[in-house]
Amino acid sequence: MVGEGRPDILFIPGFVSNVEKMWDLPSWARMLERMSSFGRLVVFDKRGTGLSDRSLGSGSASDRMDDVRAVVEAAGLERPVVIGLSEGGPLAILYATTYPQRVRSLVLWGTYARLHSAPDYPIGMPIETLDAFVSGIAKRWGSGRALTSFLYGVPDNEEARRMIASYEKQATTPHVAGEILRHNVRIDVRPALPAIQVPTLVVHRSGDPIVPMAAARHIAEHVEGARLVELPGDFHVHGRVGGDDDVLDVIEEFVTGAHAEPEPQFDRVLATVLFTDIVGSTQRAAEFGDRAWTATLEKHNEVASREIDHHGGKLVKHTGDGLLATFDGPGRCVHAAQALREGVRSLGLDLRSGLHTGEINRRGDDIEGIGVHIAARVSALAGAGEILVSNTVKDLVIGSGIDFVARGNFQLKGVPGDWPLWTVTN
Repeated sequence: MVGEGRPDILFIPGFVSNVEKMWDLPSWARMLERMSSFGRLVVFDKRGTGLSDRSLGSGSASDRMDDVRAVVEAAGLERPVVIGLSEGGPLAILYATTYPQRVRSLVLWGTYARLHSAPDYPIGMPIETLDAFVSGIAKRWGSGRALTSFLYGVPDNEEARRMIASYEKQATTPHVAGEILRHNVRIDVRPALPAIQVPTLVVHRSGDPIVPMAAARHIAEHVEGARLVELPGDFHVHGRVGGDDDVLDVIEEFVTGAHAEPEPQFDRVLATVLFTDIVGSTQRAAEFGDRAWTATLEKHNEVASREIDHHGGKLVKHTGDGLLATFDGPGRCVHAAQALREGVRSLGLDLRSGLHTGEINRRGDDIEGIGVHIAARVSALAGAGEILVSNTVKDLVIGSGIDFVARGNFQLKGVPGDWPLWTVTN
């Protein structure tokens, strides 16, 4: 933490960092000093990087979003401005949409919602091109010639190379650098963009060779009221002192300016929705008899309440022979579904479960919205004992140790497009 006063500012750096060594790089020291002049600045190292513990691995996007929340709570930040640079952008988006009541405003600098191309995202790059770039970075890591792909204008001399090489070695290992980048180029947080409710600034270099300008335009087009500022430059981040002052001038005006803040509503959030259903409930009710079936359902509900609460979820309602619940992290939702499935097997019951991460609307104690409809459609396609998830859930937990097998592409009633679905296998 550096600086003082208000507002609180949380800076989420790119894919690697070291909060001690940052200050040894003159361009980064200048950047941090500028941001700390706006208010009280907090910056942290993501798991697996810098001064953070290596034993946790690099984590999934969902894990790292939880880490952002932990930092905010530990630092006592009150509705900070969240600034996400490069890979920090998707995490900032996830945090701002999952916990909108904890964010004052959002700054997305040189970042993206998705990098690789898809039929519905032609502005992305081929995954083969991205993987080749990642492999090249991992091979050069520790030489002083890896981060220069991201930093423009670093002097090409022995002293500069030693300084960058030292930073690379202190930031992470070559293996983890490659692992983090491979996850980053596959992340897709586009479903979260419509759920952003806080004032948002998108600032980007017109010729950024790492993250194309089109990615920034896509964000701005899908975030209501977002301000897009396109600045000249054919680089990602400047490696010389003052090289990014024009970006920081724009951010300072946004952070400290007198732009009116809307009255917070927070009815619209990003959440992971879980639907479960007892397989063959009508037949089982006939086999059990009314009294025994009622007692079994009560035990089912007790198990459900316990496991959902244990995994940090919220039970929205029971649906007769199933339930609807929400979680602020897809990994916790998967683990809750697994625990619930095992917990009710002792009652002689099988569950089918469907999960989707998307935008929902809160209406009192109930929820609604397209995210709820998609989760319901996914659940209806699940088989006995199966935990079936949307592609969004799968993408957000890559790196968490949860394994999936492709179930195929499906048409979901009332939802346009083909939907890849995945079965949890472990």
